[in-house]
Amino acid sequence: MTLVVVPVRYPLSRHSRATLAEALRIAEDRDADLTILHVDLYQEGREVTRTELKQAVEHEFGALACARYVVRRGFLVEETILDEVAAEDADVVVIGSKQVSRWRRTFSRLLDDPDIDRFLRQKLDCEVITVDAGR
Repeated sequence: MTLVVVPVRYPLSRHSRATLAEALRIAEDRDADLTILHVDLYQEGREVTRTELKQAVEHEFGALACARYVVRRGFLVEETILDEVAAEDADVVVIGSKQVSRWRRTFSRLLDDPDIDRFLRQKLDCEVITVDAGR
């Protein structure tokens, strides 16, 4: 079965809600399972539980039959997302345009003007869909 992974913030921001709505649409269209991922940063000292994440998502979108809720801890959001997507062997990752901008800033420190979409496609070996959360 196809697997769609969508990283979100907790509490859900407007951008996370828009990205999640698109990921839900994609998962439904493709009859796919959905992993909803939140990354807790060690340096922020907050620990979000899977239950909190699930309740927040279900409050906005109702119960989701084919959804799995995952909370990972890490130092870098981007690296933790890459690790989770690779470990899950995801077919599709849906990220918000704000996330792409954050990745671009992070990688621009290491590389000259990186093409983030191309980088993600090379590293992840899956379809990357960017959502303009301003819609």
